[in-house]
Amino acid sequence: MKRRDFLKMSTMATLAYSINGNPIHAYGENHLLSMISKSRANNDNILVLIQLSGGNDGLNTVIPLDKYSELSNARSNILIDQADVLPLNGQANTGFHPAMTGLQNLYNTERMNIVQAVSYPNPNFSHFRSTDIMFSASDSNVDIDTGWIGRYIDYRFPGAPLNYPDPNVFLDPLSIQIGSTVSALFTGSNGLNGLAVSGLNNFYQIINGNVDPAPNTPAGHELTYLRFISQQTQSYTQILQNAANLMPQNLATYPTNNNLANQLKIVARLIGGGLKTPVYMVNIGGFDTHDNQVEDADHKVGQHATRLQLLSDAIAAFQEDITMMGKQDKVAGCTVTEFGRRIKSNASIGTDHGTSAPMIVFGTKVNPTIIGTSPNLPPSATAGDNIPMQYDFRQVFGTILVDWFGVPKQDAETILNGHSFQMLPIFKYAVGLNDYTPVIPKISLEQNYPNPFKTHTNIRFTTEGGMVQILLYDEMGRMLKVLYENEVLPGSIEFSVDRSALPAGIYYYQMHISNKTLSRKMVITN
Repeated sequence: MKRRDFLKMSTMATLAYSINGNPIHAYGENHLLSMISKSRANNDNILVLIQLSGGNDGLNTVIPLDKYSELSNARSNILIDQADVLPLNGQANTGFHPAMTGLQNLYNTERMNIVQAVSYPNPNFSHFRSTDIMFSASDSNVDIDTGWIGRYIDYRFPGAPLNYPDPNVFLDPLSIQIGSTVSALFTGSNGLNGLAVSGLNNFYQIINGNVDPAPNTPAGHELTYLRFISQQTQSYTQILQNAANLMPQNLATYPTNNNLANQLKIVARLIGGGLKTPVYMVNIGGFDTHDNQVEDADHKVGQHATRLQLLSDAIAAFQEDITMMGKQDKVAGCTVTEFGRRIKSNASIGTDHGTSAPMIVFGTKVNPTIIGTSPNLPPSATAGDNIPMQYDFRQVFGTILVDWFGVPKQDAETILNGHSFQMLPIFKYAVGLNDYTPVIPKISLEQNYPNPFKTHTNIRFTTEGGMVQILLYDEMGRMLKVLYENEVLPGSIEFSVDRSALPAGIYYYQMHISNKTLSRKMVITN
């Protein structure tokens, strides 16, 4: 096995032994790299990624009140009564699932941003492949073996992970995942740029210098010794202990019987203890709700409601905790799921794999609004209908890199595999511009005419000027072609669309300009 391949497969514990052992100076102290790293690491903002594993049903999470007729036709066997939807301040067309009172409070106190209908062109419906696409920030037809966070760590900390911890540059873990392994999200060009803390018990063992008990036998003694050595060889163990000792307990009360809350308790203590680690990731599963998503007798409860309440309660407690610690202005959280669910429910009182889903970004520095419009739903959805994409997930990640971590946009696009993206008004200000408020231009996208049509149709739009892109999608959410792309002056423009070889059916055309996306449905007949 090549040394490079070995490093990519190694855990942080193995890497720690090589750093703490005698060969540490074999890597050399590159003073140029140290200077570059110091200049790039001057932003001490922290991102907490919350993975919703399984594919979250966005229509049952962020509920479009102005689409209730379409929802009633599509999913009457799982739909929540409109009167039970939690209202959001200033949002007459949008509400939350009734289990999400904690997140409702965050939105109503201006500490949440919601990005509607996030996906990517030509989506994949496999859990594993779609997760790989999201974590690597690749196109759906491209395989990449590094993650976007791993590449960001490479960019910010040159020589990672081999040159770290470095007392002259950065001592803390470069990223931390609460779980038994480090996700491919943290894979950089030289290996895993992350540390795994397997859970609450493991965390307390680390900070207390304990190991799991083993049988009182020769083999058990051997196991105890090996576990102790493994823990000791992690170069970051002492750093974690120091941070935990500085914040010996959480300040907020967390919900019990909530594994996500237990994970966020660890993150909060480390942040409160002064750890400068820029990225954490936690996970909550159970969102693959093909059946029994709700209770037949009461749609407010069921599997999905339980997951949403665990999510909402855990995030609310975490936000309160870091606020009580005085760290609230330096921490932002973001939910991510591999895909959404279909518009139409199935006969098993569930929903199947779909495309777009909302993303939630929370914290005191987010722009407290909803980006995008209510999902475009057909009057009578079929089993194959999906929510049309409004925003590419790389727009969210790219905006986080630029506006939260202070990465120049050109460098952020390189980190995202050369993907050019339009910024979104997720944060109140770009890094270092505390008084900046995004201005969203007033634009419109009119209904094509004639509609339905057989051979040709016309599309008209109005903008305040800038680069305009109009894309065509099929019912499955797959991007088919670019209908229009040009830099325009302020005013209205009309152009003609030729049916070409498109079969009869329902399509969606979507306009992207500046920080806004608008969608319309068109119908082709024979």
